[in-house]
Amino acid sequence: MHRPTSWPTRLLRLGRLGMHLLRGLLVIATRYPHLSQPARAVITQHWSRHLLHILAIKVRVHGTPPAVYPANTLVVANHISWLDIFALNSVTVSRFVAKKELRDWPLAGFLIKNAGTLFIDRNNRRDASRVNEQLAKALQDGGCMAVFPEATTSDGRSLLPFKASLFEASRLAHATVQPVAIRYLTPGGHYCAAAAYAGDTSFWQSLCLILASRAMVVELSYTAAIPPYDTALASRFQLSETARDAIRDALQLPAEPVAAAE
Repeated sequence: MHRPTSWPTRLLRLGRLGMHLLRGLLVIATRYPHLSQPARAVITQHWSRHLLHILAIKVRVHGTPPAVYPANTLVVANHISWLDIFALNSVTVSRFVAKKELRDWPLAGFLIKNAGTLFIDRNNRRDASRVNEQLAKALQDGGCMAVFPEATTSDGRSLLPFKASLFEASRLAHATVQPVAIRYLTPGGHYCAAAAYAGDTSFWQSLCLILASRAMVVELSYTAAIPPYDTALASRFQLSETARDAIRDALQLPAEPVAAAE
């Protein structure tokens, strides 16, 4: 087992993280709105990579990522941590669909909102229809969007059922669906619990666990993409099941019958 980092190291990381966040807020508030999407993607990718570097997190990629900002593509991934967004953006930059509560987070909420995130009210089933329309429009306009179909985080040891509702946007837009499996490991290749942001863990507790970790690896496994022809013909439930099976296989989890939820 790795010993935790010293307190001076944690405080140094926290200070560097704060400065990095402030620089991000400054860019979002000034330059970002006036840039083209390709230019935004480059800035987002660089910022995400530097954030992970500050936290001593190495990204390991398996498979073939589609591009930095692939057009008309819906990225779907399992959800373990708030770090997932930055891990994915360090390779393939996307605009995300997130629960509306994140919009109210201090500082980070401003950053997420102005980066083009779409917010959904998970407590209102009718809200999925509104978000699907916006999501489909963004995909048709050439956007790369991302969703976490589990609709919540897990500890990374298992895969929760996928909610199928937002897969409807990929059908409407005839978009490519790109499943990505996320896993956090120690440098030695063992399961790492420090990144998990699940249960009653607060954001501050999660951040402290990550700062205390000497190093970790986030594995991103890009599975075979589901092409536009298949997304146009399949139901949202079939798409959800196909994507979940691909992610489950990449995580080497046992097969189990799980019905896709709305």
